[in-house]
Amino acid sequence: MSDQVVVAMSGIVKRFGGVHALRGVDLVLRAGEVHALLGENGAGKSTLINILSGVVTDYDGRISIGGDPVRFAGPAAAQAAGIATIHQELDLVPALSVAENLVLGREPRTRLRTLDRRAMTRAARDWLDPLGARIDPRRPVGSLRVGEQQLVEIAKALSLDARVLIMDEPTAALADAEVRRLMSTIHALRERGVAVVYISHRLEEIERIADRATVLRNGEVAGTLRPDRADRQRIITLMVGRPAEALFSAGSAGPARPVGPPVLQVDDLAVRPRGTRPGRCEPAGVSLTVRAGEIVGLAGLMGAGRTELLETLYGAGPPGRRGGQVRLAGRPYAPRNPRSALRAGVGFVPEDRRRSALVLEHPVGRSIVLAALRRLSTAGIVRNGRERDAVRRQVAALAIRTPSAAAPVGSLSGGNQQKVVFARHLLTRPRLLLLDEPTRGVDVGAKAEIYRLLRRLADDGMGILLASSELPELTGVCDRIVVLRRGRAVAELPVAGCTGEDILTAAMGGTAAGRDER
Repeated sequence: MSDQVVVAMSGIVKRFGGVHALRGVDLVLRAGEVHALLGENGAGKSTLINILSGVVTDYDGRISIGGDPVRFAGPAAAQAAGIATIHQELDLVPALSVAENLVLGREPRTRLRTLDRRAMTRAARDWLDPLGARIDPRRPVGSLRVGEQQLVEIAKALSLDARVLIMDEPTAALADAEVRRLMSTIHALRERGVAVVYISHRLEEIERIADRATVLRNGEVAGTLRPDRADRQRIITLMVGRPAEALFSAGSAGPARPVGPPVLQVDDLAVRPRGTRPGRCEPAGVSLTVRAGEIVGLAGLMGAGRTELLETLYGAGPPGRRGGQVRLAGRPYAPRNPRSALRAGVGFVPEDRRRSALVLEHPVGRSIVLAALRRLSTAGIVRNGRERDAVRRQVAALAIRTPSAAAPVGSLSGGNQQKVVFARHLLTRPRLLLLDEPTRGVDVGAKAEIYRLLRRLADDGMGILLASSELPELTGVCDRIVVLRRGRAVAELPVAGCTGEDILTAAMGGTAAGRDER
């Protein structure tokens, strides 16, 4: 890291109506520096980077680049000044190919002025290969998993040869191996003198990669520090304004808890979908059991088949032939669609809540009751009083922070949107809850609330199957961990004494020491 100041933001103030989003924020970025921007959802991080990247143009305060004052008229002006942004909500066109997305607006042309698709494909591979992304540039982006789309978004930003690269939760959908490759890329950018703004709720990443960290709370700078020299509890306390001890007390590490009879029994489950499904890894021999009162984790590298297994169990997978056997509460279970899964007592919180679980324009209340309308109706007519009472109870029970039940769900923070998805399924009173990356993109405070909720649900007798790419989440919340590789369950690890290295060893094809390999 050099002393050369690339960007200086001073006295940044922004209001949205009566809401004071930023209150005189200062931020200095230096060449070759990875500067972490920390804070809970709603602390002002997104507003600050939206101002720097030209998305928000109406604000008070000053910005200078290389000592020269600037005021961007829009994102194109910020990009022209050398500022590239990878937003948490990906900015890709699903119908276009990977290569077309990467060169969008700057497509190479032949001498006849037609699109030079060979050049597009070569350029795409040049940008994807350093990230270790084994993605065919000709594939439509809409056919990629969320983690693969994230890698495409990162490659797109790197292709701009930026002086400043803003990364908003870049690893939220990546497995550990992909995270390591990304960290190597960031180190290379640092050596080239690029200033990187790194936003993440994963404090272990911040400690590994960041030179400095600025913590925002309630729109103000709570402090700036060196993460490698700061106590993690101090960082969390700056972020949330309260002691850190209570945040991570909800995990399962400790004495074994009594569990009930099997809720879910999966024996050698395999799916052969009709037609080709690029990018998917269907179950190819999965056996596992989830008992009442138990949280079972699903681990594996990206593409190991975690999401596909959960979708199959929820009746949301592709049509095709199924082998093996699945039993729910002792009875054969083969859901034809999500509706039949809900009726059988199975709930599912998907990985991408904004695309797969929520209609952002819908009010919070309607989003909560959507899956339980039959329970709230009489003779096919939804009773407004029942609906209001149900919404009120769920908002209170899950501590959903919303101005009202009529507020659009898209106006809530990521953590509160996730709680709305939980509330919807809990209202159906499921016996089995399937979770795919349940804390993706939520802050540490909201994570702790979700962990406490999961433990409470398990203590009440629910069975929970949780897929996560966050190793501390798996070892801290789950009772057992099943490791998938290429659609198969290859190991089952007890949490007691289990380390992230054990999980990765099994996921990558080795044998975890002292563990049973299937």
